[in-house]
Amino acid sequence: MKVAIGADHAGFAAKEELKVVLRALGHQAEDVGTTGEAACDYPDFAERAARKVADGECERAILVCGTGIGMAMAANKVPGIRAAVVTDERTADLSRRHNDANIFCAGARVLPIVKMAEALKVWMQTPFEGGRHTKRVEKIRAIEDERG
Repeated sequence: MKVAIGADHAGFAAKEELKVVLRALGHQAEDVGTTGEAACDYPDFAERAARKVADGECERAILVCGTGIGMAMAANKVPGIRAAVVTDERTADLSRRHNDANIFCAGARVLPIVKMAEALKVWMQTPFEGGRHTKRVEKIRAIEDERG
């Protein structure tokens, strides 16, 4: 699977480690930046990764900032994106099974890289459950359609 991966300065080191995890799982990482720890703006990288997913260039994405919250907020502005802030293996599992999340967001200032990597492994391996959850994901799409 081709996965976009991005971070701001706070998440740069974690992003580099998560690329290794992705490759070990057999996936291709497409790095959308940043390239170092100099201060930068998370919405720039959230948008780059989200557009790659929305346009079908990548199947999923991973975004890391200080908390994961800003990345998720920015990425979710792109139609077709369901970015979830993942805090552990349980939220990783449920964000995929119930919400069909296509972007994993995490916070390097609130989650140790070991825990982030464990959650990412679960997230990458968990399919969307469908069933009763399908209509809920469709309702999210309908909200996007109303906004134009």
